[in-house]
Amino acid sequence: MNIPPFTVIRSKRKTLGIQVTEDGRVVVRAPLRCPKAEIACFVEAYSGWIEKKQRQALEIKSRADAAGCLSEREISALSSSMKKALPEKLRHFASLLKVSYGKVTVRCQKTKWGSCSSKGNLNFNCLLMLAPEAVLDYVIVHELCHIIHPDHSKAFWAEVERILPGCKQQRAWLKNNGGLLMARAKAGEDPRE
Repeated sequence: MNIPPFTVIRSKRKTLGIQVTEDGRVVVRAPLRCPKAEIACFVEAYSGWIEKKQRQALEIKSRADAAGCLSEREISALSSSMKKALPEKLRHFASLLKVSYGKVTVRCQKTKWGSCSSKGNLNFNCLLMLAPEAVLDYVIVHELCHIIHPDHSKAFWAEVERILPGCKQQRAWLKNNGGLLMARAKAGEDPRE
């Protein structure tokens, strides 16, 4: 079996990790002293998985190109819409969870749908305005639940499910369609930046 070309990033980690970027490049994260031969064997062992991920990345890029990249004006409009939609939704779900939150920020993010800081500050991706409303609700509840459980433990998922029964459908929607939304936001970027 052929070993695909790959880039190695060494750090003080203990295990090998592999990633296929959205443009199909293979990146291996390795411990500082890990032998090159061990890294090559690791990549070869995952070559089938790598090939599958590269095909998926190519398909997403093709779909994003067909759908067209989002202009700065469109992203700005999505951001404005998100800022109008969030306050009421946050109040509603925060009251159900009996939590309070800090500052709320809306951005066009390249890899995340939302985040919650240790201080309870929330960040949301404006691209969620292109998703079904139930998906936006899911991400809001997900981040608010991190105020109670700052991890992805069973207790965290039970809390999300308590507020949004059947939320696995929304998670699946993001898994199946989220890459396309983010690719549309990236399509117009200068690759040198």
